[in-house]
Amino acid sequence: MPHTPAPSTQQVAQVTNTMLQARDYLRTGPPLADALPLLDAFLDEDTGIPMLLGDVLRSAARLVAQQCPAEPEQTRLITSGLREAAQEATDWHVLHWDVQRLRQFVPAVGQPTIP
Repeated sequence: MPHTPAPSTQQVAQVTNTMLQARDYLRTGPPLADALPLLDAFLDEDTGIPMLLGDVLRSAARLVAQQCPAEPEQTRLITSGLREAAQEATDWHVLHWDVQRLRQFVPAVGQPTIP
């Protein structure tokens, strides 16, 4: 497998800052039609946060299993926790269907509401 360069800690901080910004934006109560594109991106069934977080956690578990110098029982506990969290995060991918269902009730941005 080709070596992929690691993101910098600054890049990871940008990701978390973007999520904080999205959280704060959603807490302001914007029109749902304006928020749906954001939710689409965050909850995309292939590239959304749940899928990516699950993949990151599974990769971390694999790395720990291969390289952790801790006792085997400790390593097993750590990798088990990472894998369980990965499965839970990935299970959230079904939220993309909720966003899709919302689309039938919320007009697109800039389109008039039909009574």
